[in-house]
Amino acid sequence: MKRMIFAVLILITSMAAVAQDDITNDGSRVVLPLNAQACNLPSAPPPIPEPPAKEDLLKAQKLIKQFQGEMEIYRTCLDKDSESGELSQGNQLAIANAHDYSVDMEERVAAMFNEALRSYKAGLAK
Repeated sequence: MKRMIFAVLILITSMAAVAQDDITNDGSRVVLPLNAQACNLPSAPPPIPEPPAKEDLLKAQKLIKQFQGEMEIYRTCLDKDSESGELSQGNQLAIANAHDYSVDMEERVAAMFNEALRSYKAGLAK
């Protein structure tokens, strides 16, 4: 999980650096509109201890459900700007990238939970 958080931070930093240099066909920069910049990208839940205990998994499950709800709110916030019709190609691309990134982040968190669950079940089988 620590590696994922580190990777997320590197990806966010690199996305910001790339976004400032990208220019679209219409000459606009790939930058999130101000309203979308105000949207709160939630932090990933903390790592699940190794080896996971049942209590750890139940706590993680609750935190992940909360995280998924916060991600839904984040994406809804991003989509508000998409509907305005006043966005440049760069703005639209930046919103799409932010949306895709949030989905990838959510999938990584779910995969780590599933890995911990498999580890827990393997420990029970011994």
